[in-house]
Amino acid sequence: MGLVTTTLQLSNARNDEKHPISADALVDTGALHLCIPEHIAIQLGLDEVEKREVTTADGKKHLVSYVGPIVIKFDGRTCITGALVLGDSVLLGAIPMEDMDLVVNPATRTVTVNPSSPNIPTSVAKGVRRHKTD
Repeated sequence: MGLVTTTLQLSNARNDEKHPISADALVDTGALHLCIPEHIAIQLGLDEVEKREVTTADGKKHLVSYVGPIVIKFDGRTCITGALVLGDSVLLGAIPMEDMDLVVNPATRTVTVNPSSPNIPTSVAKGVRRHKTD
């Protein structure tokens, strides 16, 4: 399929005095989280929430900062999440993609809003029970 990249707008959810950043991101549906390089975390003034141990594709374990909250905007869709401070470029993983209801189009190697829900992101919430009313 080849590499898929897209452009995201990233901002600090707690500090709107920090200007949003437009960033090219590698899209990786096999990764879970948003990963950002340290210079973006510094530019956005993101707070470290905790340290996390992550395993990279080469099988190595790394202790990295988990920062946030960070706002991701893409094509009229928004999510608020945390980010792992890792690597030298932005990586968009499956969790924020699912949150914004985005899909990868392998034929064009692009990210788009889900064509099944073009106007508003949809989610599936399982395990919600309805109470019987008497």
